[in-house]
Amino acid sequence: MANFTRNGNQTTIQEYTCPIDVNRKILILTLSVPLSVTAFLGNVLILVALQKVSSLRPPSKVLLGCLAATDLGVGLVTQPLRISYIMSPEHSKRCYYINILYITLGFIFGSVSVLTITAISVDRLLALMLRLSYRQVVTLRRVWVLVVFFWFFSTGFSIAMLYTRRIAETISSIIILSCLVTSIFCYTKIYLTLHRHQAQVKTNTSQGQVNKARIPLNIARYRQTVSSALWVQMSLLACYLPFAVATGLRGVLGSHSTALNQAHAVTVTLLLLNSTLNPLLYCWKIRDVRQAVKDTI
Repeated sequence: MANFTRNGNQTTIQEYTCPIDVNRKILILTLSVPLSVTAFLGNVLILVALQKVSSLRPPSKVLLGCLAATDLGVGLVTQPLRISYIMSPEHSKRCYYINILYITLGFIFGSVSVLTITAISVDRLLALMLRLSYRQVVTLRRVWVLVVFFWFFSTGFSIAMLYTRRIAETISSIIILSCLVTSIFCYTKIYLTLHRHQAQVKTNTSQGQVNKARIPLNIARYRQTVSSALWVQMSLLACYLPFAVATGLRGVLGSHSTALNQAHAVTVTLLLLNSTLNPLLYCWKIRDVRQAVKDTI
């Protein structure tokens, strides 16, 4: 951080530091450069492909598009800023200001990603619980309002983080963990409901009371969308949970421990990896998106 001294009406900058040793610089550069390129290219393809997919409902496309946009921002902005930060001279003003910009924008993209993936899990639960009234409740306009709220909330919180860093890190860790718990609850509820429904179908089938032409087909399609969302959620859990734990410890214990700071740097790299993994998961689990990406290429 910067140390300031006042001399009359002038403020003199005594020192700016970039506390990253050579070995960590090499490691971060080795990982960050390819991840930046793959995240950028992959999410550009996904955003173009989503425009061509007609099987997804518009609200679902908005949520997936928002998630791809945040991942694109990571590859286009956050990763290059991180590279610029670690390549800056160790006692330079540039290093200090790039670090501020990197933290602010990185937090915005990361928090919008977490909130959006949580919204996707809630959306899948509502689709199962509301059934016929789902289309009336989850409308395109309401989803757009929710997405805009995510961006404004994340931007405001990231700005507040510049003034109360330690408190904000603790709060952000709590928010991430709360989102993860919410998603786990939604998918657990979905699993139990589908399991109960399957038992009912078997019972009705034995009594000859089931419409074999329709109900299994709808449930099969729903299972596929839930499977896609669940894989994205598992990727986020693996990439964000270590970061949330390390950030929470830094917020509670402070950033004076070298080992804790190094662990935090590793979890940041893992977090940024998520932006590269998501496009691969879309192509793997969503057939129409995979075909649209092939056509785009």
